[in-house]
Amino acid sequence: MNNERNELFKTGAPLPERFSKYFIGQAYLQPLTDKGGPIANVTFEPGCRNNWHIHHKGGQILLCTEGRGWYQAWGEEPQELHPGDVVNIPPEIKHWHGAAKKSWFAHLAVEVPAEGASNEWLEAVSDEEYNKL
Repeated sequence: MNNERNELFKTGAPLPERFSKYFIGQAYLQPLTDKGGPIANVTFEPGCRNNWHIHHKGGQILLCTEGRGWYQAWGEEPQELHPGDVVNIPPEIKHWHGAAKKSWFAHLAVEVPAEGASNEWLEAVSDEEYNKL
């Protein structure tokens, strides 16, 4: 495991419990701005991933900044992520994202503003699913 990191943005604090309960492993949150729509740096320790979830109405954009990670939309093949990758997640798409097993991973999470936007957290990504990556 490579513990050497190339942080573009501060790692931030461990996720508050209201979010961490929807993650397997440890992730960190560093809010950057709430102007025009919230943007935060989310950093995942190796092997950390969030549960399947849906952004209702507004969607989300991931701007990958560090390490190696994964994104998967429901019913689609997983997509490996690297610094410089951009993932546009339309509203109403069930998906998950997180770090590769042996790499830290960070992305800027951009919430697309929309009236009535919300986030619905769903089931965890099973170890069986994740270990196939």
